Amino acid sequence: MFVEVWGMMSAGVAALIAGLILVRRRFRASWGADRVLVLGPVFEAAPLAVFSAEHFTAARDLMPIVPRWLPYPLFWTYFVGACLLAAAISFIAWRHVNLSASLLALLFLIIVATIDLPNLPRGAHSRFFWILTVREMSFAGGAMVLAGSVWRGSGRAGGALMAIGRGMVATVMIFYGIEHFLYPRFVTGVPLEKLTPVWMPASKVIAYLVGISLVNAGVCLLIRRAIRIAAAACGSVLLLLTVFFYGSILATEVYAGGDNSGLVVEGLNYVFDTMLFAATVMLAGLRGEQRATGLISC
Repeated sequence: MFVEVWGMMSAGVAALIAGLILVRRRFRASWGADRVLVLGPVFEAAPLAVFSAEHFTAARDLMPIVPRWLPYPLFWTYFVGACLLAAAISFIAWRHVNLSASLLALLFLIIVATIDLPNLPRGAHSRFFWILTVREMSFAGGAMVLAGSVWRGSGRAGGALMAIGRGMVATVMIFYGIEHFLYPRFVTGVPLEKLTPVWMPASKVIAYLVGISLVNAGVCLLIRRAIRIAAAACGSVLLLLTVFFYGSILATEVYAGGDNSGLVVEGLNYVFDTMLFAATVMLAGLRGEQRATGLISC
């Protein structure tokens, strides 16, 4: 567990630092809401690197997730980790993004088809089953928008990828936003089964505000003129939530966990899972024509 914790933390910090350094040129070339959106791939890469490190350092713990009918589960666990790492490096170095984003979207869709949907008969009545399933679909949608925004060749293909991916992300945002109003006692952002700690001030107010942001931005993603500002604003809200809400929860778990590394791993997963969703929302605001302005390039 000790190796897992430090591996995940080191990968996340290294990816974030490298990404912020290498994105400076594109950041300076952008303006307004685009200055937030251009950071989306960086905040996407950091969680991908963290989860890649988890696949390598805790492969035998994650191995049971692999479908039983698939042989060599340990190999596939390492393979997924390698795919996540390759995507993270591509987004940070900003090389072959059209290919890496397309394959990342495909990977998330395969996870939905092979891991989530086979459990549909047992999980159909559990709201957490749907929350987890559509989360993976939103990650796929964000990667599709990124791939479409840098798509080479036919503009129609890129436009179709962006429209489909953005619709997927918007739908999940609205669904998650409604969940915040129905179950405000649970953690916010990605409304998973963890209850908000009792010491968190104004927890219900935070839940309602995040819910409003998600629903409003989800609807605006479907309105052409509001796409960029909605994605930038809601993505920023989710990033602040990652730092202050989940960061404080992680700090308390590190302090209270002592030698219990499992509690720290859980906290890291919540932090970077929310960051990945924030990045997904940002990616949903990208436009194909940004390639011409220098904001997005292959």
